[in-house]
Amino acid sequence: MIRTHDVLIVGGGLVGASLAIALEALPLDVALVEATPPGELPAVFDQRNLSLAAASVKALEALGVMRALRAPAGPIRRIHVSRAGDFGSVRLEAADYGRDAFGQVVVARDFGQALEARLAQSPRLTRYRPARFVALEGEAGTGARGVRLATDQGELRLQARLLVAADGTRSALREALGIAVRSHDYGQALFVARMRAERAPDGTAWERFTDSGPTALLPRGDRAYGVVHGVPAAQAGPVAALDDAAWIARIQRVFGWRAGRFLDAGPRSAYPIVSVLAEALAAPRAVLLGNAAQTIHPIGAQGFNLGLRDALTLAELLHAAGTGDPGDAELLDRHAQRRREDRERTLAFSDGLARVTANPAPLLRPLRSLGLLAADSGGWLQSWLVGGAMGFRGDVPELCR
Repeated sequence: MIRTHDVLIVGGGLVGASLAIALEALPLDVALVEATPPGELPAVFDQRNLSLAAASVKALEALGVMRALRAPAGPIRRIHVSRAGDFGSVRLEAADYGRDAFGQVVVARDFGQALEARLAQSPRLTRYRPARFVALEGEAGTGARGVRLATDQGELRLQARLLVAADGTRSALREALGIAVRSHDYGQALFVARMRAERAPDGTAWERFTDSGPTALLPRGDRAYGVVHGVPAAQAGPVAALDDAAWIARIQRVFGWRAGRFLDAGPRSAYPIVSVLAEALAAPRAVLLGNAAQTIHPIGAQGFNLGLRDALTLAELLHAAGTGDPGDAELLDRHAQRRREDRERTLAFSDGLARVTANPAPLLRPLRSLGLLAADSGGWLQSWLVGGAMGFRGDVPELCR
């Protein structure tokens, strides 16, 4: 017989694993399809730095993920934003808003290990690993959707009342569902690395914009900084070829001396910056989450936080449905409606900030400078920025509040 699951999550990365944990208390038969075998972490859990917004931290604490971290997280107690060639800057203090921190910085590998520790505590969760989605089978009107998986033991056929596509930017499940996407290549590459400076992080996250892209310094919990450095795509090869001394000198020139002298750097990784937006968030008995639904510009560190809120909203709706049909069309419509405002506002913020800050047009300089001064002076604009940075946009899932 072909086994039928209530919920089949395709993709065991950041968002898929978080959803599986969020569903563990529900009376549902949940399964997770993971590309990596037991004992290994997905490639996404590398040395890049994850900036978790306050809303995400709150939810991950409730799910028991934060306490499973082996390494300390780095609190973001203040944010400093500036742009080369423009006057003015934005300085945000968490204490001014009655909070200890705007969020936390964790290393993706550490976070992956914490998720794995929590998944291991979910005895009712079925895990297919290593396994890869191959194709859909049958029609959605039969009460379940059929899927084929490729495994080490050969092809496996399953059915699911609800299919969840959490398999990343190049989602094979999204393509099989026939959901189109809109893509935009920003013509940039993003380098991430660990760097150590003369002065240890003091809780300040620095964001420095230039004509060629953003550079950020994030306060990690290991007394080092997480560096995020954007460059034009044409420069990606030469920058990747720099030795450590030349790389450190480059970051010093771009960023200045706010953290003192940079002393050493860890391995670099580079990623092209391309946005991919699904034109629908749901199909019959299927829903898209995380990067499968939207892969956005990493400026402002909004991507994973947005994807986590996707997962938590779905979990909240499934909890309210109880033992009802998890793939009910009305439930999936409610999910899409609840995610609309948060998704649209976050996409507009990230895309708009990326385009405006990288535009070298002389007429934009005074306008950007006025915007920096206005945001630094407090009032509604600063409050709006802070609320978005902490993940409070639109219909916020209960676990985030």
